[in-house]
Amino acid sequence: MPRRAARFLSCAGLRPAVLAVLATAWLCAAPARAGEAPAVAIAAEVGPAPEGGTRLSVVLSRPVEARAFVMERPDRAIIDLPEVNFQLPPETGRRREGLVASFRYGLFAPGRSRIVIDLAQTAAVARVATAPRQRDGATLLTIDLARTDRDGFRRAAVAPEPPAAAKAVPANPGDSRPLVIVDAGHGGTDPGAIATNGAFEKDIVFGVARELVRRLEEGGKVRVRMTRDSDVFVPLSERVRIAREARADLFVSIHADSISAAPQVRGATIYTGSEKATDAESARLADRENKADQAAGADSAEGPGDVADILQELTLRETRSFSARFAQGLLGQLDRVMEMSAKPHREAGFRVLRSPDVPSVLVELGYLSSKRDLDLLLSEEWRTKVTGRMAEAIETFFAGRVAPGFGPAYARRAATGPAPVSP
Repeated sequence: MPRRAARFLSCAGLRPAVLAVLATAWLCAAPARAGEAPAVAIAAEVGPAPEGGTRLSVVLSRPVEARAFVMERPDRAIIDLPEVNFQLPPETGRRREGLVASFRYGLFAPGRSRIVIDLAQTAAVARVATAPRQRDGATLLTIDLARTDRDGFRRAAVAPEPPAAAKAVPANPGDSRPLVIVDAGHGGTDPGAIATNGAFEKDIVFGVARELVRRLEEGGKVRVRMTRDSDVFVPLSERVRIAREARADLFVSIHADSISAAPQVRGATIYTGSEKATDAESARLADRENKADQAAGADSAEGPGDVADILQELTLRETRSFSARFAQGLLGQLDRVMEMSAKPHREAGFRVLRSPDVPSVLVELGYLSSKRDLDLLLSEEWRTKVTGRMAEAIETFFAGRVAPGFGPAYARRAATGPAPVSP
């Protein structure tokens, strides 16, 4: 590592083990820095601003261009950046300080990163600046927040443009295997639930989703695609759009819950879509998950809208019937290898389950607030067992289909031909 880089990292006051990881990240980024590889963020802190208000300071390996704005409902300050490799300690952003209630960060879209600051009260972004730090050559990005009243905040609030749409799944006219969309919940600027040890839900479920995809591809009985194949934010409506435009035959969304007030609660739950939740707990969970776009600093745009306006009620009933059938089969498989909750199959109005013509389920693998569940969620052996059973449930679900049609997606494909190939 160059002496300047070593001095830069050591000045941040990080532990030796963390320094080793960051040293590797620096070395990996160094050869491509001349070609504008992602800057590396290795420290961030919140404190008073010199002129009053609150300052967020981020230490970067090189200068970046930053754009700032505020959003209402809830009140947030958004800092848009080019892609940044955030190598920050897990506890970063959780401490309340001045005008900052908390902040999050991550990849918002390919090539774009974002910092989302939850405001303790209405505030304006008074200043955004980058400057070299003399003692180590690092770049210091500073964001100063100043108090403002509600009217001034409302006038300044804007809505950002939505992230670019993902490409559709390329069609293969000769491949009649069912298409399964595996959706790893949260991602990028939306970490999801956070365990007491600092583990993020987005990372845990991504690992499970990727292993499930590997098992399905290895089996070769279905085609499979992920809604995200990296730690990037994907809007809820975009996840539904991906499945519908690809004419998927099954959508499986993977999550992990957390109830800090009840650490004794544990076990997995499988959800299917419904306008009315099975119980109050399911309704609260769906409401929290449906705010994922806001957590990432994006517009909470609706997906396909009221399904009754898109397809006939008969199609919707058929889709939900297939969803429930798969949920029961999945429950039968998972019950063999993992603890299930007191009510293992429930219904709720999750936005990712609103596709009117793609059978969809959401699997809450367990509770990050439960030490027993968390230990399992982080266990490679447990993940192998669970994804094996999930893959078996998916393959069994499609094994009983009778040609030429099976469910809404098969019927639509037979009538209209294969999905179009993206340009």
